[in-house]
Amino acid sequence: MANKTYTSDFLVIGSGLAGQLFSLKSADKASVNLITKATLTESATNLAQGGIAAVVADPDSFEKHIEDTIRVGAGLCHTKIVEEYVRAGPKVIQDLESAGVKFCRDESCGEYELGLEGGHSERRVLHVKDHTGKDIELALADKVRESNGITIYENHMAVNLFVKNNRVAGAYVLDINTGEVERFVAKVTILATGGAGRVFLYTSNPDVATGDGIAMAYRAGASVTNMELYQFHPTLLFHPKIRASLISEALRGEGALLLGSDGQRFMQNYHPDAELAPRDVVARAIDNELKKTGTSHVWLDISFKNSEFIKDRFPAIYETCLSAGVDMTKEPIPVVPAAHYLMGGVKVDKDGRTDVKGLYAIGETACSGLHGANRLASNSLLEAAVMASYASRAALVDIQGETFDNEIPPWDPGEATDPDELVIISHLWDEIRRIMSYYVGIVRSHKRLIRARNRIGFIAKEIMQFYWNYQITEDLIELRNIALVAELIIKMARMRKECRGAHYNKDFTEEWIETVDTVLKKGFLPIDS
Repeated sequence: MANKTYTSDFLVIGSGLAGQLFSLKSADKASVNLITKATLTESATNLAQGGIAAVVADPDSFEKHIEDTIRVGAGLCHTKIVEEYVRAGPKVIQDLESAGVKFCRDESCGEYELGLEGGHSERRVLHVKDHTGKDIELALADKVRESNGITIYENHMAVNLFVKNNRVAGAYVLDINTGEVERFVAKVTILATGGAGRVFLYTSNPDVATGDGIAMAYRAGASVTNMELYQFHPTLLFHPKIRASLISEALRGEGALLLGSDGQRFMQNYHPDAELAPRDVVARAIDNELKKTGTSHVWLDISFKNSEFIKDRFPAIYETCLSAGVDMTKEPIPVVPAAHYLMGGVKVDKDGRTDVKGLYAIGETACSGLHGANRLASNSLLEAAVMASYASRAALVDIQGETFDNEIPPWDPGEATDPDELVIISHLWDEIRRIMSYYVGIVRSHKRLIRARNRIGFIAKEIMQFYWNYQITEDLIELRNIALVAELIIKMARMRKECRGAHYNKDFTEEWIETVDTVLKKGFLPIDS
């Protein structure tokens, strides 16, 4: 194999909101190599429907947004991070609008059209209809392509970080088109690879969300935390052929109701906020209803609203449902919960620094402490944008006086041969995802976690035989990564001896409860599992 070497000040791995915004913030003062294993715009950001939470109008306030975030986060939020990131919200909105994002405004007064989602005490979700993430991703991509300081490498997948003297000096990267493993040398490497939803069978995440950044950081010696805290979105479109099609929480913010198989509402039996309860509560309620009735899905109904309002407010969801044979203006939508967002990840400070020199992590790959045990709706895009800005500022300082270490050795494939049993790789992938969904999903137990640990451990050993004996492929790299991520989730789920936020173990009967006032008085709360 050829051993090409590319050098830059920054190596950015991942092209969602966090990766692209970091690149744009840095490109005027440093050289950036941006790699993405698919196309520039294929990311979880692109699928985000609801919007971005920020305080931009009365009667909302920073204090209300902070309290909502901490309350929903079930006491595991880092309060100083919450306060700082929430207060950075208005500047984030300005940055995105400067990049070309056109958030919806009320035509009569010109003010932002703000959405309401579960867990929020005020309307504060800025959106572009129901395709906010797509508009943000495309706007940033246009700016990235125009930038002379950013070199884009599509269809390039990071294999491993290269660590020398406890410092990351870049990464080995697979050119998916040629099969060659190349060297990308950088003063600072930024992981912005998104989440790991593909470790579960049902997920709202795109195909690229296989926990690559988390797995690479862990292998490089970086601390990883709170991996057991995986948020399941309550409403994914239930359809045998349409995958990863989220039905935004914004529908419930506009009054949509959840109905059981008997056509009756049930959320009022689980939480006083009913359909607008925090996501973990709604997801568990639906899971319980499905187990009680033995049905495959519940219904989400907004058909009692004006049909023109529905089409105008939710055009993308309307079209998706039509393609599934459902007219949401006339009938309810079949929905099920699905793995959606990882609150844990690579442990970082407020600027995205990990505990390995030369390595940053931002966005969903990272655990900053903002989300605690359960993410408040639409805080994810806020965090990604704030972290991108903060990380750029800090990393530009870090590279001052740094020199390149060009001594990354060439990639050595050893005696590896072409895989001759690709079907086994496919089966192992499917087996991991089913084990995780069945035993480490919305509701867990000691027995389920032990069974998952034993089976995933055996599979992981089998995967490593493939990894060392066969040539590197995209599927093999992803399989290795999801196996490690699965092991980390299971390990940390067994360590948490309580029910808290998105982690619910039915063997612990008393769920953790604490008031927002008590949490605020404590200040910093540990985010380690």
